[in-house]
Amino acid sequence: MKITKDMNIGDVVRTYPQSIAILGSFGMGCVGCPSAQMESIEEAAQVHGMNADEIVEQLNQNL
Repeated sequence: MKITKDMNIGDVVRTYPQSIAILGSFGMGCVGCPSAQMESIEEAAQVHGMNADEIVEQLNQNL
């Protein structure tokens, strides 16, 4: 399955536990954040001032 920036972070982490390290490398501590259960990768990236496309690219390359 290809990860997209509109996917829910909680779903991605549950499906791909190894995504925790990749998200963490961007400074996103999404696993412990209650918002991760409702936020998309894009929404979280915006909140943290990050580029969602870069995050998704890394996730897809490494999972």
